[in-house]
Amino acid sequence: MKTPRILLIVSGGIAAYKALELVRLLRREDIAVRAVMTESARQFVTPLSLGVLTGDQVYGNMFDLKEESEIGHIQLSRQADLIVICPATANIMAKMAAGIADDLATTILLATDAPVLAVPAMNVRMWHHPATQRNLAQLRADGITIMEPDSGGMACGEWGKGRLPEPEVVAAEIRNLLSAPSPFVPSEVEGHSRALHGKHVLVTAGPTHEPIDPVRYIANRSSGKQGFAIARAAADAGARVTLVSGPVALPTPRGVTRVDVETAREMLAAVEAALPADVAFMVAAVADYRTQDEAAQKIKKSGDGPAPLTLIENPDILATLGKHPKRPGLLIGFAAETEKLADHAQAKLARKGPDWIVANDVSGDVMGGDANSVHIVTAQGIDTWERLPKGAVANRLIEKVIHVLAVD
Repeated sequence: MKTPRILLIVSGGIAAYKALELVRLLRREDIAVRAVMTESARQFVTPLSLGVLTGDQVYGNMFDLKEESEIGHIQLSRQADLIVICPATANIMAKMAAGIADDLATTILLATDAPVLAVPAMNVRMWHHPATQRNLAQLRADGITIMEPDSGGMACGEWGKGRLPEPEVVAAEIRNLLSAPSPFVPSEVEGHSRALHGKHVLVTAGPTHEPIDPVRYIANRSSGKQGFAIARAAADAGARVTLVSGPVALPTPRGVTRVDVETAREMLAAVEAALPADVAFMVAAVADYRTQDEAAQKIKKSGDGPAPLTLIENPDILATLGKHPKRPGLLIGFAAETEKLADHAQAKLARKGPDWIVANDVSGDVMGGDANSVHIVTAQGIDTWERLPKGAVANRLIEKVIHVLAVD
């Protein structure tokens, strides 16, 4: 088997020292690592340390004639199976979002056609700054995989979201991404139909998190399991699959391109960026509302009663797609209900314009559970399925799609 090849870009943050442990973990699993350092990264770790661990030259200067003659920046950008930016500072992500190429690292990122994983690390206020959040949304829409940073104490003495995930967690995500074939190459999973080969299937999954203040958010109990199962079944049937996921702790299915988002607005941007699609499954439990004004600081208890929150509506992703100029050929919405399931699903079908509504009763353990009972609501009526494991529900839905598309 071919040895997997990682191009590790280390940018200049205090967490750069963790890149050394990450390299050690990857090399122990026979993953080849070649490193590029930004100029500021060299203020935190030395090229010598990184070179000893990678067993290879460490690159950093695009205008070094010796480095460029031995292996040019275009070759560096094309020879890796995966490019990993760890840590990814707010600065380098801003450059990536704007398409700036003013050093070796950013030039490689602009020239590559390999998948890219960014592992952010920064101060909590920098993470929550509107500019950073705009840049993250753009990168996700561009197909960059973004790992969510951890929360906790920081080197600056503050506490909050922005810590680099532990190297073992980053290594696990790298292994997961390496296990997936290119999304543009049909999967070779033995025993599965190739009926959706050449089709693009778009899936949303999981919840969205709508921030209230730096430490609180509005969310729901969606686990993402049903959406991920559908993405896996579509890939197994030969489709090119884009999975737009809210914050969930699930591995990316093999052969699926995953775009991680947090809020409803980020999810809508990622969905529109993924169009056109032949089939779209809008499975995500998108928050209906967000706060009108996100507090810059943690809201403190005053003792004078509850703090007022003004809520405004989030964009309706399903309704937006229903009238979109690039409307998917087959648009499938999901309705999670706790009462009057059929009535609410039929009203949603008429109001939002999908071809199907997959309705399910979530008053039990469905959100987070492993089984589901669904009702397929169309203009022709309602088809009720028995309770099945979510994987089996996904397979039946894909079989129904294949039948409707009349694909051999």
